[in-house]
Amino acid sequence: MTNLVKIERVSLKNNPEIKEDLIQNFIFNNPGVLGLGELTPIQREKIQPAGGRLDLLLADDNGTRYEIEVQLGATDPSHIVRTIEYWDIERKRYPQYDHCAVIVAEEITGRFMNVISLFNGAIPLIALQVSAYKTGDDISLAFTKVIDRLTLGTDEEEQLEVTDRNYWESKSTPKIIKQVDEIFKCVRDYADGYELKYNKFYIGLNKDGISNNFILFRPVKNYLYFCFKTDEDKEKQKLLDEAGLEYSYVPRWKELRVKISSFDEYKKHKELLDNLVKASMEYYKA
Repeated sequence: MTNLVKIERVSLKNNPEIKEDLIQNFIFNNPGVLGLGELTPIQREKIQPAGGRLDLLLADDNGTRYEIEVQLGATDPSHIVRTIEYWDIERKRYPQYDHCAVIVAEEITGRFMNVISLFNGAIPLIALQVSAYKTGDDISLAFTKVIDRLTLGTDEEEQLEVTDRNYWESKSTPKIIKQVDEIFKCVRDYADGYELKYNKFYIGLNKDGISNNFILFRPVKNYLYFCFKTDEDKEKQKLLDEAGLEYSYVPRWKELRVKISSFDEYKKHKELLDNLVKASMEYYKA
């Protein structure tokens, strides 16, 4: 027969045997306890360029990294500022990933709940409250999500609306879509396993059922834009200038768009364009 038993809640901050380092190590070795999905540990106590150490850096399979700060006891202003500061440093250093700040504390007070809520939305932020319970000589930890990440809608989400080849042949022309096929066939020589995915505003890539748009195509009536995910790079732009290719850079999407009028034009500049593809694969970690 199952019995109900009373367990004793304890304070981690006031327990002389429990240190923050022990909690960090427990989370790092058991990331599933946070309740944020399947996470992979990357690094503990990661040294930051401007000083200080990020408690924990974890990642999921969807390209999101979690910058986690642990606080025994109640949240305080320095804890919140430190969490956001480390999140900001990491997202600027590694822009190819999505980033989310995570605060873990024993007590997230009402006052700081309000402060954190003000940041949420502008800053992707999750607040977890950790509770400790004594069971015999051991201590069990339970993590409760107090504030979840608020995901704001963007124009990019509209672009993810799935269409099909017929849609693009009517929006552009069958001739231009055939050129997409021919270029993509060449790309697959060193990007095996990818398939074209037809979305409402662009033709992207798909691998094993997951979108991975390190390059994409934006066909119009008489030509197409061959697009590469990358930071703005003057050296790349210089090479395009020397080749006589038309291009533009869109900072919002970190997208270099090169105008291609025909498959013959692609073949003429194949070495340069292939190098841009490979650079985008590395940038996007594809």
